[in-house]
Amino acid sequence: MIKIFEEKLFHLIHCRHLTHRSIRKLLKVDPDLNMFPSLSLTNLQRILQLESTKINKFSEEYLSINVQKLLAFYESKNISMISFRDPSYPHLLKEIHDPPLVLFTMGDQTLLDRHSVAIVGARDANSYAEKALDLFLPSLIEKNIVIVSGLAKGADTMAHKRTIELSGKTIAVLGGGFFHLYPSENRGLAEKIIKEHLLISEYPPIWRPEKWYFPMRNRIISGLTKGTIVLQAKKKSGSLITADLALEAGREVFALPGQINDKLSEGTNQLIKQGAKLIASSDDILEELFLS
Repeated sequence: MIKIFEEKLFHLIHCRHLTHRSIRKLLKVDPDLNMFPSLSLTNLQRILQLESTKINKFSEEYLSINVQKLLAFYESKNISMISFRDPSYPHLLKEIHDPPLVLFTMGDQTLLDRHSVAIVGARDANSYAEKALDLFLPSLIEKNIVIVSGLAKGADTMAHKRTIELSGKTIAVLGGGFFHLYPSENRGLAEKIIKEHLLISEYPPIWRPEKWYFPMRNRIISGLTKGTIVLQAKKKSGSLITADLALEAGREVFALPGQINDKLSEGTNQLIKQGAKLIASSDDILEELFLS
């Protein structure tokens, strides 16, 4: 049965007029949410430091949400929720800056307890990325290492699919709610992942993806793992954001080298130049993360 604290937290998470930063401010003053929601609007405004109009909008939204009905609906869809206080919350993710307050999950939640590696790359990744995956994925899977990616087009899709084909396990992190999967062409892949792997998101299942959700999603991809592998990336790529977030969290970054005149290798070659580990084989990953 869901605890009162978790129920109140899930209720707050569903309020679009309240940022995670504001919820953290509230938790500093009221760690167990014992006083909330009986706090006056004046006290809320003081704690959250928001304009009165925003506080009023939040209050109206909060009162309009039937959290019990939502929780029952999620349960009927086999959706689970993990708060940052739950013992099953991934310990590595807790170490990053601004870890998600809540994770929504569909599938095998035990995969969060296993060693994992993130694989990201360009949306227009090509056969070079596929050949690289065939080079190092089998050994990682043989060691029961879970592959984490973002279900995006290109390299992410390749990583999930090849892992499944090799009988490995994978975690897909979404940039939106479960009921609004993006990209839509990966719906079938997502259904496979739900059945035998794990789908996660920090966004309520009923929320549609927004452009700015995806960079936020990247911190979870890198935060769940000990290291991030970048297959292919242009100079300006979301994959490089994931790599930066991994470094910020003190995790290892690996990059696949490429030809100097290949635009899809400009980003990875630059990462190597800046100190990322060059991948020549699976041993480069295993020795650095799991055998040292």
